[in-house]
Amino acid sequence: MAAEELSATKDAAGLAALISRAAEQTAGGKGGLPPVERWNPPFCGDIDMEIRADGSWFYMGTPIGRAPLVRLFSTVLRKDEDGKTYLVTPVEKVGIRIEDAPFLAVEMSVSTKDSEPLLTFRTNVGDVVEAGPEHELRFVISGETQQLKPYLMVRGRLEALVSRPVMYDLVARGEEIEIDGVVMFAVRSGGAVFPMLPAAELDALSQ
Repeated sequence: MAAEELSATKDAAGLAALISRAAEQTAGGKGGLPPVERWNPPFCGDIDMEIRADGSWFYMGTPIGRAPLVRLFSTVLRKDEDGKTYLVTPVEKVGIRIEDAPFLAVEMSVSTKDSEPLLTFRTNVGDVVEAGPEHELRFVISGETQQLKPYLMVRGRLEALVSRPVMYDLVARGEEIEIDGVVMFAVRSGGAVFPMLPAAELDALSQ
């Protein structure tokens, strides 16, 4: 028991130090994001932190309930070419677990830009992202129930899973568009077309 308490204390101290270093990277940044893609720190191992499919963050099995702390950590997230996601500062890189996607798109607004429809999303950690060529939408069919799951590229290789209520609004914007000779059910935004699935398969997914 004493060893477990010592380990927990050490982990908590390590997390506090990580929070401090992450905060140093955002202080005075005038709302900008730290340049995590340019940092090349040593890998310092994995920590017991997880982002679950509903967008909630956990540390050592306990929810991180403070929204400012979650937003702080989200600014130093990076997904590398190995497919793993890390918290990164100039002096360290630690691995964390991602159940689905690191972010959750919780709101969508529809507008027009250059006579084209524009879909703008807000994530659970405060990112505001316009879907388009630089921030693509992709759609996957998942699970035994063949659930349609949209993902939005936010920054780097980090994506947001589009929440279920927003997904319904997104699908409502869909239309049939022929792409490479196949009629697809797709959505337009920012001058780009994002196919969801073949139009012939749409009825099969209707609930």
